[in-house]
Amino acid sequence: MAGPRMSLRTFKRAIVATVALAVLAGVSLFVHGWYAHRDDQCARGVTRMEEPRSECVGITDGSYDFAEHLSAVSEKIEQANQDVTKEDGKYVTVAYMTSVTVDENDSNSEESVRHELQGAHLAQQRHNEHSTPKIRLLIANTGSGSAHWRHTVDELIELRDGGEPLVAVTGLGPSTDRNLAALRRLSAAGLATVASTMTATGISGIEGFVRVAPTNVDEARAAARYLRRKEIRTAMVVQDVAEENLYADTLGDAFTEEFPRGGKEHRLVADRKQFDSSLDDSWKNELQILSNQLCFHRPEAVYFAGRGRHLTHFLDALAERFCTEWDFIVMTGDDTTNLTDEQVRRATDSGVQVFYTGLAHPEMWKGEQGGPPGAVQAAFREGGLLEQWFGRERHIDGQAMMAHDAVLTAARGAQMASKGTRVTGRAVGRMFQLMEDGGQKRGASGELTFTENGDMRDKKVPILKLAPNGDPVFVMVLSPRG
Repeated sequence: MAGPRMSLRTFKRAIVATVALAVLAGVSLFVHGWYAHRDDQCARGVTRMEEPRSECVGITDGSYDFAEHLSAVSEKIEQANQDVTKEDGKYVTVAYMTSVTVDENDSNSEESVRHELQGAHLAQQRHNEHSTPKIRLLIANTGSGSAHWRHTVDELIELRDGGEPLVAVTGLGPSTDRNLAALRRLSAAGLATVASTMTATGISGIEGFVRVAPTNVDEARAAARYLRRKEIRTAMVVQDVAEENLYADTLGDAFTEEFPRGGKEHRLVADRKQFDSSLDDSWKNELQILSNQLCFHRPEAVYFAGRGRHLTHFLDALAERFCTEWDFIVMTGDDTTNLTDEQVRRATDSGVQVFYTGLAHPEMWKGEQGGPPGAVQAAFREGGLLEQWFGRERHIDGQAMMAHDAVLTAARGAQMASKGTRVTGRAVGRMFQLMEDGGQKRGASGELTFTENGDMRDKKVPILKLAPNGDPVFVMVLSPRG
């Protein structure tokens, strides 16, 4: 009888051992997965992506610094958010989304990103001091080149669906296919959207969308009007034809159409000269060849329809042209504001005068010191509020002003939508079209009123010139429509 009993006992022990091993294996897999997941997390709501480069993307309330140079503004935003959530009373959430982590291939620089977040925080503080509902501001990073826009957009939508009172996403980055796709995805999810620096013409038919920057058509028209005022009679267009560069495409088309409207004395002396910045191995060589071709046509002005970082290489090439005795000027668009100090110095060292249409400038309304928007712009000037908060740092690139106006627009929309009803993204988006006749808000760049297609109404464009020390010198303000 002992034999069968021993066999049963052994069988039971084997079962227990098998179960124990299975449990241990499960625990081991869970722990391994937890550690692996933990390694992917840079912070709560922020995930590390390894491709196409290692960077942390996602959403933070300011408690996480996407980059060291953003620590001061992140801390300010975090503190403001804590003040909002501690107080009794309702608040809504607005995200500022852009490529926060950038490299040399991005059109926006670290400085421009920092200034955008500083301007966004200024709008948050300005609104929260006097208006309700208060604004909780989130920073949303889509990664360099917006490579991870889908991840970050999905995180924002999931956050809203999970109970966060997110009603609007602002910023949205430059005019690229990826950023436009992100914009459309956010709109389809019922969130209001306000672009700060997106200038490509023809962005329309998107529910709840407005932008505070001038369009490329407005910029090109203002540029052409300025050149005609300077009695420039001949011009030539140099354009980037990279497939995803909507900014360059619409700038080139608009200037080509507008400049000759001044009459027979104003003409383009040649067909557009083109280069393709997407060809990493040849675009610099293309610009070198183009600079010498210009010597044969000798226009009085060259309109450069391309990004700022490509402009510096074009100016380098012009400095080495074989007709250095020929004097002319270069006119270009607002992406020049994204140049770093080093790139600006390179541009001015070329010996060519460079003018460009900006998004905004603190001197635009300086003559209106007694009232807005001049009073608002004082915050961006030397000794102004931003300098008091963040130290001696110039805010003459317009980036802080545009971000300020984008967040302020969203905040004003939330305020208008809060009258006796629950604030939703769709309700906020509906309010943008009603910001007129006393309902508008005075921004840093002008009155925040919008046309039916989402463009700012009668947007004024500053003409700027690069000074020898690299500063953008304010020249004048022009209306694209005369």
